[in-house]
Amino acid sequence: MCDTIVAVPPATADGAVWFGKNSDREPGEAQIVEHWAAQKFHSPAKLQCTYVELPQAAQTYEVVLSRPFWMWGAEMGANSRGVAIGNEAVFTRLPVPKTGLTGMDLLRLALERSATAREAVDVITRLISEVGQGGLCGYRHKGFRYHNSFLIADPTEAWVLETADRFWAAEKVRGVRTISNVLTIGKEFDLLSNGAFEFARQNGWCKSAGDFDFAKAFGEPFYRFTSGGDIRRACTRNRLMMSEGKIGRADLFAALRDHGGCKPEAGWRLQMPCAHASWQKTRQSGQTTGSMVSRLSENTSLHWLTGTSSPCLSLFKPMALGGGLISTGPPAGETFDQESLWWRHERLHRLTLGDYARRRAMFEIERRELEARILSLGHGTIPTAAECQQAWEEHRAMLPEWAGRISHTISADRRSWLTQRYWREQGLLDHLPPYC
Repeated sequence: MCDTIVAVPPATADGAVWFGKNSDREPGEAQIVEHWAAQKFHSPAKLQCTYVELPQAAQTYEVVLSRPFWMWGAEMGANSRGVAIGNEAVFTRLPVPKTGLTGMDLLRLALERSATAREAVDVITRLISEVGQGGLCGYRHKGFRYHNSFLIADPTEAWVLETADRFWAAEKVRGVRTISNVLTIGKEFDLLSNGAFEFARQNGWCKSAGDFDFAKAFGEPFYRFTSGGDIRRACTRNRLMMSEGKIGRADLFAALRDHGGCKPEAGWRLQMPCAHASWQKTRQSGQTTGSMVSRLSENTSLHWLTGTSSPCLSLFKPMALGGGLISTGPPAGETFDQESLWWRHERLHRLTLGDYARRRAMFEIERRELEARILSLGHGTIPTAAECQQAWEEHRAMLPEWAGRISHTISADRRSWLTQRYWREQGLLDHLPPYC
């Protein structure tokens, strides 16, 4: 479950395209931020994706990716040509094959091979047609498979691409657009796959071309309701529309950190963009495990990623492409470790959840001050690779102190016993230290 947002001129303050995404997955599913250089390959090189082997492209672009540690594909990312992509799980009337390209594979392949957003649409739709999408997408949630939608942006435009098996529709973005875990393209599509209307009509999902609505024809109504996608999509859109015509970085940060006025554990559906998992089945795969915001410009593009769960408690740190490669530190793995940024932050996150407002206050001022200083790097220009590297290291270094502050002054857990039990069990699965 995820939320992806974009604003294109004239909705933005500076004429740039602004893109953002929260990646929502299982709470112990660590995410890794990686920076890969451009590469050239000699034919006939082969590429192993998560489940499927493909012919490798002759060359790939430099990319920054945020991906679940066990997958080849990525939840979100950007390339050196200023293309940024986020994907969403969507649930349709059509079965999902047991093997194929995952949505994350398709996203990474498009970033590595596309110079523009429109070209990325073509790369993804061609691979869907030729190879197909499928495969296990859950971590501990075995059997979890889904189709995908994508929000694809570059410095000049953005596109929404939604799929149902090998069928798809695409819509060019005008102003502000947000997507979540539901199909949203109805009758106003700009591009449509061959055979989509005919297939829908044969199955009784529409009566005529004028009646054809991609979302209504292919969407699955039950999952549309239980996913909470429409609620979250409205939440992020409303937050951006508050600043329409002057949207900038702070607005995207705020949209991705939004709890909708609720406590983190509130609700039985995923109703807040900044998602925290809970014991209900509808929320057990609903943890924001990584976040990203990008400013896409013809001259320079810059990206900010958390590399952690819970953007409300984390810091957005810069990643600049075109300079030296940037390391985000030791990569996180299957269970808790003392060194990786992701697991260090996850311990802080779970400690904070027990009494969110009080415990967050123990480090919030320092968190805001550190983020403000990090965001000022470069003094109005693109920060150097060394400055970006330093930002990631500073955040990682502060986390043990913040977590220790909470664990030494622990207050009563104010959540329901069901919520407490869920997180105790999750802590055992993830081998986290006590009080998590």
